Formats: sequence, C-alpha cells, structure tokens
Amino acid sequence: MIQTIDEVQQEIIDEFGMYDDWMDKYAVIIEQGNALPPIDEKYKVPENIIEGCQSRVWLQAGYRDGRLWFQAESDAIIVKGLLALVLRVFGGRTPDEILNTDLRFMKEIGLTGHLSPTRANGLLAVIKRIRFYAIAYKVKEERD
Repeated sequence: MIQTIDEVQQEIIDEFGMYDDWMDKYAVIIEQGNALPPIDEKYKVPENIIEGCQSRVWLQAGYRDGRLWFQAESDAIIVKGLLALVLRVFGGRTPDEILNTDLRFMKEIGLTGHLSPTRANGLLAVIKRIRFYAIAYKVKEERD
C-alpha cells in the first residue's frame, strides 16, 4: 500500500525524533543524500538548475500515469540530503497531492532553525519548482 504524504512526513519526523543532537541529525541527512541516485548527466542542463541556491542544484521532473517523478542532485552533501528528503515526500505524487500538501516535516524536525539563510532559500526554491511542475502538469492534464 502506498503511503500518504502525511505518513511519509511522519516517518521522517519519527526518524529524526530518535536524535537530540544536531550532529546526529546532520549525519542522517548526509546518509539520505548518499542514498539519492545520481541524476542522469543529460539532465544537468541550465534549465534544470535551481536559481537561488548557494550550491549547484539540478532538478528534473517527469510525468507518467498521473504522477510526478523527480531526479535531483547537488554538489553539496547536506543539500543533497535535503533534496532526498523532499523527493521522498513529493516523488510519485499527483499534482493535487503536491499542491495540497502542508510541508510540515522540516519545521517539526527543527530543520528550519538549523539551516543557513542561503540554504533555506535554496530549499524553498526547490519546493517552489516542484509546485510549479505540479501546476504545469495539472493544467496540461486538464487540457488533454
């Protein structure tokens, strides 16, 4: 059975809840990033670069069977881990699921208070791009 977005977010919150020390939480983020499959080189093109990120971040979206699928990569290990968490929540979701989600896990695990302003802005830019893709595919689906 496919987990709901809220179930995935709660799973992430529970995983991070096992740790009190932020060094341990960063280790989990890095581990998540190391598990993220590399993006295909053909997608490392300027139109897939996320503007506003301090590090280089590529995000590529695909759409099949009414669901969005993402590939992402960064040259910064912490950012790669953050991407892995966001894609874990949004990957394989319908446009409506993405657009109607209250992305609460970042605040609940304390992430928002531990990111530098530039990293927080970059992460926000990634989420905005994902939501943009959701809007675009929703409109395309309604037209077809």
